[in-house]
Amino acid sequence: MASGDDVTGVGICLPQLGSHVTSEVIRDFAIKAEELGYSGLWVQDHFMYPLSPARGYGGKGVMPPEQYRSVYAPTETLAYVAAVTSRVRLGTSILVAGNHWPVPLAQRLATIDQMSHGRLVAGLGVGWSAEEHAAAGTEVTTRGRRMDDFVPALLACWGDDPVSYDGPIFTIPLSYVDPKPVQRPRPLLLSGMWSADGLARTAKWFDAWNPAGLKSTKVAEMIEYMNGLRDPDRAPLQVFSRSFVQAPLTPRQDDADVLRRLVSDAEAARQNGYVELTLEHNFWEGIESPADWIALLDRFLPVLDAVRG
Repeated sequence: MASGDDVTGVGICLPQLGSHVTSEVIRDFAIKAEELGYSGLWVQDHFMYPLSPARGYGGKGVMPPEQYRSVYAPTETLAYVAAVTSRVRLGTSILVAGNHWPVPLAQRLATIDQMSHGRLVAGLGVGWSAEEHAAAGTEVTTRGRRMDDFVPALLACWGDDPVSYDGPIFTIPLSYVDPKPVQRPRPLLLSGMWSADGLARTAKWFDAWNPAGLKSTKVAEMIEYMNGLRDPDRAPLQVFSRSFVQAPLTPRQDDADVLRRLVSDAEAARQNGYVELTLEHNFWEGIESPADWIALLDRFLPVLDAVRG
């Protein structure tokens, strides 16, 4: 949970998915979100839309949401947003480790942290798409074992130079790996993992956890479990929760009912000491144009009011 000095914020996912997203709307959205007091701007990580997915989206044979046909790249989008904002948190929720390699990713993330003057939160998960893993030169069947070596290799790059690492999958010859992140010893690491092994990895390596759509009572239960696995010298896990305005592949609900639900989620986030509640609009059928993205920032201000009590 958040420390006693932290104030719960409301983050929001950047325009990133769908054919109506443009560089101009990303810029204007980011600037206005910061001006209105949203605490974080977030991106996710997909780069292709398989036409015959082997694993399916949440089930065999299930096609991914149509919005995934066009996705702006996450780290490049955050670098762009870093240049037009000055205060708001910038986060990845999440980067799929199988889409990346630890040394070049460490460089890209450190660059964003430098460009934003220390505003990065680095979220990682194992992903689900067999096709994206194959296209990235990795294997979906070994994604958990790969993550176990990915995180320490990434962290080695952010340590003191010269850097070296020798793991079962990744090797880093003795080298200088720069720039380092502004935040020392490193940016906050956010886990997007849910499996039993993923929860153990979260407890071992990460600083925070990103439950999506879970009730606060269940979040508390899982956080307590993971904190029980952590080294006693480490701080408890922080929580960056997420609420979908419209969950992927689900029918649209009445907008007034949605707003009431999100306000309730925000109140629960504040009461439970979460660092942030993030709003996800990328799958919302209420967005049909760039102008709809900008308008929603005012429309959902009652959620900010709720965390402010």
